[in-house]
Amino acid sequence: MFEVKRVGDNRLDIEMSGKLDAEQMGKALDALTEQADGIENGVMLFDVVDYHLPSLGAIGVELGRFPKMIHFIRQFDRAVVLTDKDWIKTVSEFEGKLIPGLEIKGFGRDQKEEAEAWLETGRSS
Repeated sequence: MFEVKRVGDNRLDIEMSGKLDAEQMGKALDALTEQADGIENGVMLFDVVDYHLPSLGAIGVELGRFPKMIHFIRQFDRAVVLTDKDWIKTVSEFEGKLIPGLEIKGFGRDQKEEAEAWLETGRSS
């Protein structure tokens, strides 16, 4: 499952669980870009409920949309990843170091209030 909700003018909330196949990945990327339309200096909250690596077909779909996804990422300054898995927090924060202009921080799923506060502090600085 991959669900995207626009929360206010500059925030997306994304809930992920399970394994994405090629068709689901295409729909997920479409939903991301559609919901992000018009966002500048945005923030994202990813809630990773139960993560499984995507299928090879799903990875192919994502790679095929690489230029569009670069544009999407540039619309955002900060992201949080809510997860109960320490390795997902670590990988997410490392990924943020590889993407210029996007800061990513991992939090436990029980730390949503702290995560939202962190997102907001970045908007005022």
